[in-house]
Amino acid sequence: MKKLNVTIQLEMSVPDDWELVETSEGTPVIHMPNGQFMDIAIEPLFTANPEDIWSSTEDEDELNDILDMIDSETVTYEFKPA
Repeated sequence: MKKLNVTIQLEMSVPDDWELVETSEGTPVIHMPNGQFMDIAIEPLFTANPEDIWSSTEDEDELNDILDMIDSETVTYEFKPA
């Protein structure tokens, strides 16, 4: 078995009122003005409370609005021995 490291780097143009905050575990997340928090993993994840359960959105317009903010994307893959 080997390990696959995937690095995703995004450059986005976002509204000025978005802020970076940390959860109690020290994980940085984005605080949005509508009272939601967003974490971007493989897909954007949302919650009303950063200490609660995170989920993707069912609203395709909301997802497309976030994806449209991406100015550039770089993805690299690297295999490493286990």
